Formats: sequence, C-alpha cells, structure tokens
Amino acid sequence: MRSVGVEEELLLVDPGSGEPRAVAGTVLALEDPAGEEDPALEKELQREQLETATRPTADMADLAAEVRRRRATAAGRAEAVGAAVAALATSPLPVDPSLSAGRRYRQLAEEFGLTAQEQLTCGCHVHVGVESDEEGVAVLDRIRPWLAPLLALSGNSPFWQGNDSAYCSYRSQVWGRWPSAGPVEIFGGPERYHAHVRQLLGTRTLLDKGMIYFDARLSRTYPTVEIRVPDVCLEADDTVLVAALTRGLVDTAARDWRAGLPPEPVSVGLLRLAMWRAAKSGVTDELVHPLEWTPAPARTVVRALVDHVRDALTESGDLAVVEESLDRLFARGGGASVQREILARTGALPAVVKEAVERTAS
Repeated sequence: MRSVGVEEELLLVDPGSGEPRAVAGTVLALEDPAGEEDPALEKELQREQLETATRPTADMADLAAEVRRRRATAAGRAEAVGAAVAALATSPLPVDPSLSAGRRYRQLAEEFGLTAQEQLTCGCHVHVGVESDEEGVAVLDRIRPWLAPLLALSGNSPFWQGNDSAYCSYRSQVWGRWPSAGPVEIFGGPERYHAHVRQLLGTRTLLDKGMIYFDARLSRTYPTVEIRVPDVCLEADDTVLVAALTRGLVDTAARDWRAGLPPEPVSVGLLRLAMWRAAKSGVTDELVHPLEWTPAPARTVVRALVDHVRDALTESGDLAVVEESLDRLFARGGGASVQREILARTGALPAVVKEAVERTAS
C-alpha cells in the first residue's frame, strides 16, 4: 500500500487567556527529551505556530498513533515554556502575528506586505507516495474535482480577529491571497507540470519553489503528491479520516490513469467556486457535487466521495474506519461547528481556545 504522511500546523496560545503567543523559537530551542532522530517540530511563517510531521506509514492505525504522538510532543514542549498548542486553523481571538526569524521570511514580508503579515493560518498537508513524476501528475490531474469535499470535512476556522467570519474555513480564504494558491489546470504529464512551475518562477513574483502553493502539487522533497487544501483538524481522528480518503483518491486516480481513463475536463474557475462553497459550508450546508456540478447536501457529496474511492478503501482495509469516522464527524459536527457551539454555550472565545487545547492534547 502507498505510504502516507501528515504535516499539521498548530497554534501556540496562552493556556489562561487563549491569546496566541509568539514563542515558537523558544519551544524549538528546547532539547528534545525523547532524542528523536527526525525533527519532531519545525518553525512556520509566524512565531505563534509550530509544524509537526509524521513518519510515512502504510497503516492508518500507525498514522493515528503518530498524529497523536506528534501533538503530544508539541503540547509537552509548549508547556515547558508556559504555553499550549491548539489544533485551530485560525485564532479565534484577535492577534497581531510576529514573523519568524530568517532571511526568507523577511523577504516574504517585504514583497507581500499585509498578505504575509496577517498569514497566521494552520493547515494540514497530506503526503501520499507515488512511483514517479509521471504517476504523480496523472494523479494531480484526476483528483482535482474531489479536493473541495476534503476542505469541507476539515473546516476548522470559523473565527478571524475575534469575529465570526461566516465561513467554516476562513483559513482557506486567507491562504488564497497568495499569488500561486488554488486549483490548477490539467497538465497531461510531468513535462508540462514542470514547465508551468518554471514559467511561474520566471515571472519573479514568487521567491522560490517553496511558494508553489497549488491545492495539490508534487513534493519538492519526497516521492509524493502533497494535498494542501485541508484545515488542521480539531480532532486527531478527523486528520486520519482525511488522510485515508486522500490515499483513496490517489489510488483511484492512479488506477484510472493506468486504465486509460482521462481526467474530467472541469475548468479552474468551477473548481475555485466549488472550493469557495466548501469553505463557506463545511459539512453543515450544501456543497457543489463533483460529478453533477449542482448544489447537493454535504452528506450527499461526501457519500459520492466515498463511493468514488470505495474499491481503494476496501483494498487498503480502510473502508470501515472511514465509515465510522464519518458517522462520528457528522454526529458532532466539523471543527467549525464545534467551535461555534462552544461559543454559543459559554459566550466566550477564550473558552473555545481552552477546549481546543484539551482536545489537541487528549
């Protein structure tokens, strides 16, 4: 089976007030008490966040354990400096982010101004192994219509600067301000994909290849495709659910490619609209159906996604886990719904952060 790895960005907060804290440098300076050979934590654009990364694994139970272990590591290291971590894709409380140290981050701030300065967002990136760039681009061409439902399932950022944004994933709206972010066209092969990347870099608008912020891309570092649309999930179980569905999409796309089935020729504009609808609705309202391109309830669209990857999920042994995880997610609501419910119950945004801290570390 294909390997899967997950990168999660976590918010650093004050455990009492819930306000973001710019202590990433202090946390990362601590010696790793477990003596990890691979880095457990890494810095991100802002000092109020950390990034975790799991080891690649083919087993979803192992991935679940890895996600929880990485979250626990981040929580323990943050606690050592009087902070906490929360799996929130945006801060519910107002914040003026602090840029991380480094020449590249300074260049980002100088070139992109408010877009970089305000960019305190936490995503989840899923890496799935591929055999070659040829297979990888074939996968990217064929998963395009199905990425918006992944965003809907992960939506976990309803609040922005102390206000309800009216979105389930406002993170995706903020992230979309980068010039290379969003869906892309069908490439047809690695030559055209790499030529497109060279053309983008040739405009001298992007600093480097690290700014190729497509919704899904070939990894620069690993033999994987990297799906970048999800919010960081409030619940670790939801992270594993998104990862299992993502691997199912990659397996299904690779199989279709080998069978000679062409990708759906849906336009970038329609994909962008479907992604916007997923960001707005999450799992609480209508989405755009990826087969019919008409409005449909979120449950219907998610069911279509599961049906699309059913053979792959069955072969990997993930179908039962996915079905059970989806039942739990729809029963309790996605991360955005949970955050709004806590606010409605307590009347206090700090309470939202406090419960997110508890869920992240549990």
